[in-house]
Amino acid sequence: MPTAFTVLILLTIVVAIITRFIPAITPATAADVIMAPIDGFASAMGVALFVLILGGFLGVVMKTGALNADITAVAKKLNGKETWMIPVLMFLISLGGTTYGMAEETIAFYALVTSTMVAAGFDSLTAASTILLGSTAGVLGSTVNPFSISASVAALNAAGIETNQTVIILVGGLSWILCYIVGVTFVLRYAHKVKGNKAASLLTSEEWAEVEKEYGGEKKPEADSVFTLRQKIVMVLFGLSFVVMIVGMVPWSSFGIHLFDHTGFLTRKNLGDWYFSELTAWFLLMGIVIGLVYGLKERDIVNSFLTGAGDLIGVALVIAVSRGVSVIMSNTGLDMYILEKASEALQGTSSLLFTGCSYVVYLLLSVLIPSSSGLATVSMPIMGPLAQNLGLVPEIMVCVLSGACALVNGITPTSGTLMGAIAICRIEYTTWVKYIWKPLAMMLVLHIVILSVGMAVL
Repeated sequence: MPTAFTVLILLTIVVAIITRFIPAITPATAADVIMAPIDGFASAMGVALFVLILGGFLGVVMKTGALNADITAVAKKLNGKETWMIPVLMFLISLGGTTYGMAEETIAFYALVTSTMVAAGFDSLTAASTILLGSTAGVLGSTVNPFSISASVAALNAAGIETNQTVIILVGGLSWILCYIVGVTFVLRYAHKVKGNKAASLLTSEEWAEVEKEYGGEKKPEADSVFTLRQKIVMVLFGLSFVVMIVGMVPWSSFGIHLFDHTGFLTRKNLGDWYFSELTAWFLLMGIVIGLVYGLKERDIVNSFLTGAGDLIGVALVIAVSRGVSVIMSNTGLDMYILEKASEALQGTSSLLFTGCSYVVYLLLSVLIPSSSGLATVSMPIMGPLAQNLGLVPEIMVCVLSGACALVNGITPTSGTLMGAIAICRIEYTTWVKYIWKPLAMMLVLHIVILSVGMAVL
């Protein structure tokens, strides 16, 4: 299997060729194909820079030895109970997904969780799916997620359709909990098989070698390592960094909470209004603070920061190249062409058929437009009135969009978050697809059933 970069470039070429056979859109040129990765990098600059700075931050933390010592201490305390980490982590991440669309932000956790899981006897697939399926279940069952729910409601309102957000919250909440149960059951079953038995893992021998090189072997903490006071302070600051990140991303003002209205003294934006620029600045600052608190010399801080950033430069680049596919679709008008044709095909269908078919449409559109807010803006003014004209519930269309975006971003190579995550976890794309298609298929069927019932009953 070729690398992720080759897969994405080939996909870009295929999309460009397709545009040459559709008269209604602008055909892609050779220049569009050549510039797609560069334009994608410009489009993904925020998240790519965040990944690099996060890598530098982790490099400084690793230099202190605090993370390895902490993992050893946790492993000792959880001896025989390591699997408890999985449902707890998945629930917390899914909670972030349903409330504020926690997806790209999870990139920050993959290296840490993989280190912990490998030390506990699991593989990197267990770690990756704990985070990604947790996020998928939450985003699929979005309740107040501003990136999909608020953007969709705003688009429907602009089209003259009033929405009942109580319906969205109830249907989304039910979908979240049931899909969380599906996800955590799948991951726990796989984790039990893999723990202590590498032969049960779906990772290839080459992937295992990469995982051991990055998260095991010489980097694996010794059983008798000492967790010093300075290292404990470092871990407190480390944990605080991620707590502030989460607090900074939750749109508090939209919930009527104004506790953080005057917290913009560090980044010019209040907590709750942060995005990747503010997160990047925050982790840069905390990397320096942790290095100084531990007593590292200036040169050691800089060198360890550069080493950590270098470890994730491939992740940043694959995110950028994956965004290039979306850029070429947008520039040629292929995304809007498919949306218009799909809406025409759904005219006059029954509620049951409409729900299933519209879900398929959104699955395809989510590949073309990975941004849930962007997809909501362009599609809801078309799909919402279409549902209403058929006597159906437009609120369910909002749930369809959330579910499709969540599921597609768990498997499509055009998702920068996915490709970056599996690169961090040293998992090949084909291995990931072989592993993840079953739980995603189960979530898909379950969600369509829930929404079909909702469309028929409400």
